[in-house]
Amino acid sequence: MSVQENAVLVKITSAGTVSIPKQYRKFMDIQKGEYVKMTLGNNRLIIKKVTIT
Repeated sequence: MSVQENAVLVKITSAGTVSIPKQYRKFMDIQKGEYVKMTLGNNRLIIKKVTIT
């Protein structure tokens, strides 16, 4: 992983899995088993933490 200007380069696995870097999970308080919402638009992928009740 390389970090540059708040950006992190991550590799997509053959199964299409992407790992959220530890420092990002910690900053966003995302824990194992929680959900995130992925939105695609304008050539960007946006990931937001969500709470499922």
